[in-house]
Amino acid sequence: MFNALVLEQEEGKTLSAVKQLDLSDLPDEDVLVKVSYSSLNYKDGLAITGSGKIVHKFPMVPGIDLAGVVTESRSPQYQAGDQVIMTGWSVGERYWGGYSQYARMKPEWLVKLPQGMDAAKAMSIGTAGLTAMLCVMALEEGGITPDRGTVVVTGAAGGVGSVAVAILSQLGYTVAAVTGRESSHEYLRGLGASEFLTRAEMAEASRPLEKQRWAGAIDTVGDTILARVLAETDYRGTVAACGLAGGYKLPTTVMPFILRNVRLQGVDSVMCPVDIRTQAWNRLLTDLPDNALGDISSVIGLADLPQAAADIVAGKIQGRTLVDPNK
Repeated sequence: MFNALVLEQEEGKTLSAVKQLDLSDLPDEDVLVKVSYSSLNYKDGLAITGSGKIVHKFPMVPGIDLAGVVTESRSPQYQAGDQVIMTGWSVGERYWGGYSQYARMKPEWLVKLPQGMDAAKAMSIGTAGLTAMLCVMALEEGGITPDRGTVVVTGAAGGVGSVAVAILSQLGYTVAAVTGRESSHEYLRGLGASEFLTRAEMAEASRPLEKQRWAGAIDTVGDTILARVLAETDYRGTVAACGLAGGYKLPTTVMPFILRNVRLQGVDSVMCPVDIRTQAWNRLLTDLPDNALGDISSVIGLADLPQAAADIVAGKIQGRTLVDPNK
């Protein structure tokens, strides 16, 4: 028997409770993982509190990521003792997730933990750090090297943005940060940003083409800010877009693409293929400075999750919260 946080629904209300389960209760997938750590993300908060339509079926074990050790495997890809990471794939939404002492996973959902990285660090990096690394890799694929000029990062104080700033700086890029909070400038400067722009100025409607300013960009916001970034991107520049915090619309024209050869590259970490995930996780070991992860505010157990979920939805949590299901 082992413990897991289980979500159920009664009369349209989501209820959560730590329950004892048997291994036979887990989904019939090929790899059994003893979970070392998960983490608390905003999406997890929405799932547990029921304040967002995250969970597709009940009962559900939430937790969109995990790191742990394989204890049983029917897949030739993994053997008992392998240390693994799982992020994405709709786990914790459609499939049972990481808020459990044990989890059964499809082998294609997993990547091996890079040597030199432990489970706690992997969960401190989490989905946000993986997405940031994939964005940097997209710029590199577009031929954007440090000598090409400045790379702008929007939503720079957020989870993806701050890690992207740190990785780019570590690799030698000159980084401009767009943020709505002047109070975050010192933090971002410490990560390597050398120029700051306000969210308000970047959100102003742009002409089809503006003065060229950016060799490349990582955009986490979308909408009018992404439109301005595209209009200001240099000839043969690349923009990696991974978020829509500011909206899903894109009020732009084809002009940046056909007159300046600008590339707009979408970046998704949820369904990203295993070979690219593996490359990204190995890059994170070498290219991500430790100071980019921010403070681990706390390590909580399963019983603490309902309150922590309410707190993260209410904006009361600063820094990363790790979840130790064995605590």
